[in-house]
Amino acid sequence: MKPHAPGPALPPDELRRYSRHLALPEVGVLGQLRLRRARVVIVGAGGLGSPVALYLAAAGVGRIGLVDDDRVDLTNLQRQVLYGTSDLDQPKTERARRRLLDLNPHVEIVPHELRLAAANALDVLADYDVVIDGSDNFPTRYLVSDACVLLGKPHVYGSIYRFEGQVSLFWAGHGPCYRCLYPEPPEPGAVPNCAEGGVLGILPGVIGSLQATEAIKLVLERGEPLLGRLLLFDALELRFRELALRRDPDCPACGDRRTIRALTDAAAACSAEVKGAAPEILAAELKRRIDAPGGPLLLDVRTDEEWAIARIEGATRIPLDRLSARLGELDAEREIVVYCHIGARSAAGAALLLERGFGRVSSLAGGIDSWSTEIDPSVPRY
Repeated sequence: MKPHAPGPALPPDELRRYSRHLALPEVGVLGQLRLRRARVVIVGAGGLGSPVALYLAAAGVGRIGLVDDDRVDLTNLQRQVLYGTSDLDQPKTERARRRLLDLNPHVEIVPHELRLAAANALDVLADYDVVIDGSDNFPTRYLVSDACVLLGKPHVYGSIYRFEGQVSLFWAGHGPCYRCLYPEPPEPGAVPNCAEGGVLGILPGVIGSLQATEAIKLVLERGEPLLGRLLLFDALELRFRELALRRDPDCPACGDRRTIRALTDAAAACSAEVKGAAPEILAAELKRRIDAPGGPLLLDVRTDEEWAIARIEGATRIPLDRLSARLGELDAEREIVVYCHIGARSAAGAALLLERGFGRVSSLAGGIDSWSTEIDPSVPRY
């Protein structure tokens, strides 16, 4: 009797490591080998990137790229579970690499310690089969989307804010792209980032795990992908909702008459310039003006909870969401410097004052955080 030809096999230690996968008919040895051959890149090694990377490494995805140029900060540790206190001030990609190889030495971790930009995005992403967007800013999200359209790559999208998250799969040629849903970036300040608005620490764990699930399904070619569907999660209500998405024939990136045929950093450029934006003032200059006779009025537009944590002595507080209704409490003839946590809400508040006829208005660059680090370290940072 002729012997059977040897089939693909896994080494004994991997057979044991992945035994729970191998017990699944939808995965098995062949599926695990597919995972081993897969190349997945994660843009952003922060809140979303942490659970994505951990679960992909644990699952045995053969090559995992990490794109991030940031260092570990104390404020990251509330939600970025890749890191610990001993990692503070170290490059995220390198510390993540160590953690992931400790979790699974059979995978390859490729650190890309850089900020994704038009000049490098195609080169970085081209070597991977699946792109996962774990970024936290709109310019990078649009850059990732446009690059994936140009490269024909599947793009697993996720975003988080406060208690809510979104997940979808975009893949031009197979369904809609990110710009079919959001054609253009929002105006700066219209959507606060997590540093300004906060985020529930467990939320990126939920959304990132869903992103990792989508990537593994893509590699295995199993299940129903989130293509053409936007999954919405509300942690406070513990509810999932789903919206149907369609490819937009007028989409500038993947439409019938597309206009985006090369990458640019235009999204980042336009986010830096806002019509009617107020000038910024640095913390050192603000200190000089406060110490001089007839100094400016300090206007704090943060929330009640933030005011209780830290404040600049002598400031007047009107939360941003109440500012329009309480403009009568301010002297339109006096110089006003608006501040918030790190500068986004104060820019919006200062722009509102200028629009309503206030003549001398500026926004504190870096917010109360810069005041604490540069002027008065007794002011708590958060």
